[in-house]
Amino acid sequence: MRLGPSVPPGLVASAKQPGTWLRARPENGRPATQPYLKVPGANRLRTLPDGLYLHFSPSAEEPYVDILCIEACGTVQNLMDKRSRFAPSVTSLLAVCPVDWLLAPVQPGHAVPRWRMIRMLKREPKEPLILPVRDARVLFALKPKDYLGFAQTQTAQPHEFFCPMDR
Repeated sequence: MRLGPSVPPGLVASAKQPGTWLRARPENGRPATQPYLKVPGANRLRTLPDGLYLHFSPSAEEPYVDILCIEACGTVQNLMDKRSRFAPSVTSLLAVCPVDWLLAPVQPGHAVPRWRMIRMLKREPKEPLILPVRDARVLFALKPKDYLGFAQTQTAQPHEFFCPMDR
């Protein structure tokens, strides 16, 4: 996943999605500086998806973020644990973008910091950007044998997608 693109593959800019997509995880930086998800009011439990893309709203008047998460699941038990973090019964999620991540370049070798790509931000941030998650989609990657068994016996929730993975 580290070699993946900075926006979700196949995504084309459109009037229906006027905001900015940025890859949040994984990154070459320290995990402490990468964005994470949390339930409002929680100060300890964080969700750190294996892969995370954030779509920032273009307007500061109505700020939100849409998320695309990618979870690599080594076992069925691991899948069930990760699935529970995104279950429809989870009331709401917040995306937290640390200041160090916002000030870092969009891509290695770029001079443009991430915050300049997020249109709702008008000046350099001094504190973390915390936004409500408006919409979530999750791609769960499973070992081939687990994928076959799961696909034959389970029904995906509307926000879930499943695929087999090589490793």
